[in-house]
Amino acid sequence: MAPPPPSEPSSSTSPSVKILPLRPFQPDLHERAWASVPHPTLPLLATAHSKSATVFSLATLSSHSALTGGHTRSVRSVAWKPGLPPHKLCLVTGSFDSTAGLWRWDGDAAGDVDGPALETEVTASGAARGAGRDGDDDDDDSDRGGDGKDWEFTLVLEGHDSEIKSCAFSPSGAYLATCSRDKSVWIWEDIGTSDDDDEWETVAVLNEHEGDVKAVAWCPDVPGRNARRRFSPDVLASASYDNTVRIWREDGDGEWVCVAVLEGHGGTVWGIQWEPRPADGRFPRLLSFSADNTIRVWALKDGPENDEVVGGAGRSALGGIPNTMRRSLREDWTCTAVLPQVHNRDIYAVAWSGDSGLVASTGSDGIVALYREAGEQSAADTPQEDHPMTNGQDGAVPSTTSWELLTTLPGAHGPYEVNHVTWCKRYDAGSTRRGEEEMLVTTGDDGVRAALSLLAGEYISSIYS
Repeated sequence: MAPPPPSEPSSSTSPSVKILPLRPFQPDLHERAWASVPHPTLPLLATAHSKSATVFSLATLSSHSALTGGHTRSVRSVAWKPGLPPHKLCLVTGSFDSTAGLWRWDGDAAGDVDGPALETEVTASGAARGAGRDGDDDDDDSDRGGDGKDWEFTLVLEGHDSEIKSCAFSPSGAYLATCSRDKSVWIWEDIGTSDDDDEWETVAVLNEHEGDVKAVAWCPDVPGRNARRRFSPDVLASASYDNTVRIWREDGDGEWVCVAVLEGHGGTVWGIQWEPRPADGRFPRLLSFSADNTIRVWALKDGPENDEVVGGAGRSALGGIPNTMRRSLREDWTCTAVLPQVHNRDIYAVAWSGDSGLVASTGSDGIVALYREAGEQSAADTPQEDHPMTNGQDGAVPSTTSWELLTTLPGAHGPYEVNHVTWCKRYDAGSTRRGEEEMLVTTGDDGVRAALSLLAGEYISSIYS
């Protein structure tokens, strides 16, 4: 059954919804940057570029510190370890040199670690960096924060046979997932006895994709995530050059298995993005975006779990890996919407705001687009052919939804491709709701930029009231 066709761009796109550039981050990287990831709780942003990563302060929009000397090839991705005390920072960098590196930066545990005090520390640090840097890449302080602290490169995770494309921590920080051009996903477990004890072990190597694995993303720890699951609460999604998305869980025997294959894209799936704050206690939906210029919304179908035994020398329908009398866990996912088609080239990144519910997308064409979910249509009112049963099971089908295009910003990085987009909390002096208001940060072949999406009054009041 064919997935829902792409929605047409709304003819009622409001001129009051705009994306306006803010002051750019300093210093200008003047080189290709791959991705920028905000810290889950602190006013910091980590950007992967060249053979290093730069951490920016969101309070000053300037460099806070840099992580250098750990990799021999370009750093493709970064991930913050969650759940640490405010004075401790931990980053993982995934590199084209086939390794992942773990870095630590320790602040003053005896000092003030509450929100406002930390913001002051970050602001002062960024100001000191800005005053002391003249653009010389050989600056002796290039790997230090404004207070002279260094990032310590504490651990190298090795095992992949080729470039690491993406890395991501589970919500608890207990697991790290990495994926690679070698078609595999690795899951690592933190077995250290303290926050400073860097000891990790490989718990799974997942080889079921038939092409490069471009991205991994863990389902956020939100209400309703585990309401109907009898097995592992941690859920991992992966996107691949084989045009599919796979969903992974740990079974009752401690084995990580593929529980769903999401098919429908006509080109490389560049990445996935989980719904950060689902409504009505439902399981988070998943966005996937592709070289076929589309963004698809997937939802887990309601109904009992479908467990079956795969016997003998049979092959699992989900993974193609031989099984011997092993219980196969299955989940049924369906495509409930295709966002209005705006992009005319590969879509490299999508970001879903947990505050406003808005979705931003960008890619090879340099366009940044904003969408909002406009409404919901029940399954009974929608033609059955609009609901692909990706795993061929019966059951309640999630309602489809419609999305509308709010606005676009062509040439967001001039003639350059835009590789990544993310939502960040604003802490800079120009914000009237510091720590609440959001901005967009785009990362491209020319570096990192920031922009504010201006929303119509009805949106702004409902989001930040």
